[in-house]
Amino acid sequence: MKTCSICRTEYDENEPDSLYGEAGEWLAEEFFKDAGELCRSCRENRARLVMMYGHEMNT
Repeated sequence: MKTCSICRTEYDENEPDSLYGEAGEWLAEEFFKDAGELCRSCRENRARLVMMYGHEMNT
């Protein structure tokens, strides 16, 4: 079990990801440099927010 650096909840890092979770993991590696530190929910939420508002990353 690990603790998420954003919401501070404990999560299982081996939990299977959704499509948004995979996108969030990619964003964590490439743009935010916090890969492996976020829970599934925070990765998914980040991916959705970037899809809606991160136009500089969507080009």
